[in-house]
Amino acid sequence: MNKTVQVQDLGVKDYKATWDYQESLFKGILDVKIKNRREDANAVTPNYLLFVEHPHVYTLGKSGDLSNLLLNEHQLEAKHASFYKINRGGDITYHGPGQIVGYPILDLDNFFTDIHKYLRFLEEVIILTLAEYGLQAERSEGETGVWLDVGTPFARKICAMGVRASRWVTMHGFALNVNADLGYFDNIIPCGIRGKAVTSLNVELGVKTVDLEEVKQKLLKHFKTLFEAELLF
Repeated sequence: MNKTVQVQDLGVKDYKATWDYQESLFKGILDVKIKNRREDANAVTPNYLLFVEHPHVYTLGKSGDLSNLLLNEHQLEAKHASFYKINRGGDITYHGPGQIVGYPILDLDNFFTDIHKYLRFLEEVIILTLAEYGLQAERSEGETGVWLDVGTPFARKICAMGVRASRWVTMHGFALNVNADLGYFDNIIPCGIRGKAVTSLNVELGVKTVDLEEVKQKLLKHFKTLFEAELLF
């Protein structure tokens, strides 16, 4: 059981290039697991956590509804945004500058084989991080991600989540709005949920920008504690 997680900050990187990189790491872990099973070997599988900011992009999960994208191809171009159908769960979401996207590519056999627990842990990482900024974030029953003012007319999502898992290996992850341009969410029905607002950490704190590096360090601290992981940089 290997609880070492290699942390990589990719900076600002194209969505498709990052997706391809995720897939290569994901496949590498799967290949080790398949080889171990065939040869009764005991090779250690690696774990990764990627941080990245993407240029403006909309992604649609495999169970998503394309009608939740409210732009056509020409309108996407005008907004300098791209669009991809991808292989995670969930519906449509937006990624862009000012957003911390986290992609844990973990072999859950190294931690625990429970995908629901895994999602709850990811949510808890976000909840604990936001608590350090004085925000009481929480889960919303039946809706993935992390929210504020759940159960009120002012409910709003601050972090979206969508994952894929195969043979207990994960990819994709979470997108936390820190200094995000919320106008880009007006072009979709976020996660297919009508009538719910989206927010960003800087908006909630009433400041122009929040230090992204500071937020990442808080995320890493809580990830390390919850997953009982050793982080390598």
